[in-house]
Amino acid sequence: MKLFTAAQIYSADKFTIEKQGISSDELMERSAVQIFNWMHLRMQGAPVKIHLFCGIGNNGGDGIALARHLQEHGYHIAVYVVNYSEKRSKDFLLNLDRLKDRKIWPTFLDSDCDFPEIGKDDIIVDGIFGIGLNRTPADWVVQLMSHLHASKAFILSVDIPSGLFTDKVPENRDAVVKSNYVLSFQTPKLVFFLPETADFIEQWEVLDIGLDTEFLMTTETEYELIGKNEVLPLYRPRQKFSHKGVYGHSLIIGGSYGKIGAVQLASKAALRVGSGLVTAYIPKCGYQAIQASLPEVMVLTNGGETISGITYDILPTSVGMGMGMGTDETALNAFGSYLKSNDSPLVIDADGLNMLAVHKELLDLLPSGTILTPHPKELERLIGTWKDDFDKLIKVKSFSKKYDCVLLIKGAHTIIVYQGKGYVNATGNPGMANAGSGDVLAGMITGLLAQGYGALEASLFGVYLHGRAGDIQIENTGYQALIASDIIEGIGKAYLDLFKVPEEAQPEVSEATEG
Repeated sequence: MKLFTAAQIYSADKFTIEKQGISSDELMERSAVQIFNWMHLRMQGAPVKIHLFCGIGNNGGDGIALARHLQEHGYHIAVYVVNYSEKRSKDFLLNLDRLKDRKIWPTFLDSDCDFPEIGKDDIIVDGIFGIGLNRTPADWVVQLMSHLHASKAFILSVDIPSGLFTDKVPENRDAVVKSNYVLSFQTPKLVFFLPETADFIEQWEVLDIGLDTEFLMTTETEYELIGKNEVLPLYRPRQKFSHKGVYGHSLIIGGSYGKIGAVQLASKAALRVGSGLVTAYIPKCGYQAIQASLPEVMVLTNGGETISGITYDILPTSVGMGMGMGTDETALNAFGSYLKSNDSPLVIDADGLNMLAVHKELLDLLPSGTILTPHPKELERLIGTWKDDFDKLIKVKSFSKKYDCVLLIKGAHTIIVYQGKGYVNATGNPGMANAGSGDVLAGMITGLLAQGYGALEASLFGVYLHGRAGDIQIENTGYQALIASDIIEGIGKAYLDLFKVPEEAQPEVSEATEG
């Protein structure tokens, strides 16, 4: 799913209006009808009071139009116009007149007004600001937001939480509505997935308001949201008469005294994701541990407690390295020498990333399409500090282009960046924030590379399957009890889930009609 910018959404609105021969007011009516249908399907006329806080722009116009439909279907509503400016959009004014024609009289709020009383069992519809906001709201509007939060009522935001910018981090976090649910028109926004802004949204859902399909299909975006529909076409089925050699040979290089487990996890994950063969290259101190725990994995050793050199006579299809390897001089020399001679598709994780960060001249040795999988601190060592999440994305894109590498920004929504474009992963959960989870991911991506997936494909598919495996496993473990080994055990279930037929969606409520 493409993640459009605010400017692109405005262009989509204009394109749709012109191509479909409708007015901007008719497009606003579509939005209001879709919100109403969503609410009515879930509330079914429940006798709860609905407070609609509407700004004086098009987002407020959506809320005003919604109020009309709610009132016509018997809901108990109160409408407030948040009068933060003398300017009004024409469609807001048009819908305000329609509201008054039905004898619904909104309360106008300004800096001198007392705020309305809201019960904790009431519902708040937030339509104060939309995607066009580019400055921090006035102090009295911020106080109104605090009043909404203090009520403890359920907050439903129209398109985006009011006060949240689409292209920058808010200067004042108190000046953003904290939504329980956001109904986003046509597409979610990038800010829904960034660490500094995602906590303003508990849940979101996309409403199709009929923006022109041609525009949506042909317009390129800087970011895409990656879910099942996006990764399913990447899947490569196995052929009946194939054999292990067809599915590649993964080489996992890493480990040191006390950190052999990292290689065990990565090697097992590479097997589980489908690599035909897996060899672990480790120091001798880990030989018995891996041979005993992973009989399916072949083992090569070098050095005693740390890898002191990397030479072998096998022909790996892909290489994953760095996990548990250490960063002392011995490991560094082995790492640097290997980069000079390697020409296999490469995944670098953990200590490998730390060595690259300290010795940046080694970055020039990376083969094209190398995949780097840093956690936030490792990323900072690689690219330097950043001002905010948007600055981080700029720096990651620049780094990825400079070294022609796939760079993962691991987190609640891992973002994969390559060749100037970002891909936001939709799977995963807080239970995966534990030791070894990253080793599993690196092993999975290495295993996919071994099977012939390209660098970007392996990254997208690997990150998705990793998160989905964790999502499936928490149903049995809960967040706190999930460990990295559980994620590996969930890989097969994640594969099966790709082909699981979803339950039939409930039919849309059609009581409200446009116009």
